Amino acid sequence: MITFEVNDMTCGHCVSNITKALKATDKDAKVAIDLASHRVQVEPASADAEELAEAIKDAGYTPVPVQAGSATPGKPTGLCCGSCH
Repeated sequence: MITFEVNDMTCGHCVSNITKALKATDKDAKVAIDLASHRVQVEPASADAEELAEAIKDAGYTPVPVQAGSATPGKPTGLCCGSCH
């Protein structure tokens, strides 16, 4: 399981964009996103952590790798992406 903290993911539209980007990179990956904690967890089928991080970056977000067992909650750094208004 690969986990990223994505503090600039602030709404459901952001979640959708990140999910689509990850699935485009690794169509068989299992993606679990917790918007409240800004955590993106991916169980890849073929992509590595670097490819997954790049997919999130290409979607316009800032992924920060999280070490296994880290429980530091994320803090939002920006406002909603504006697409849900």
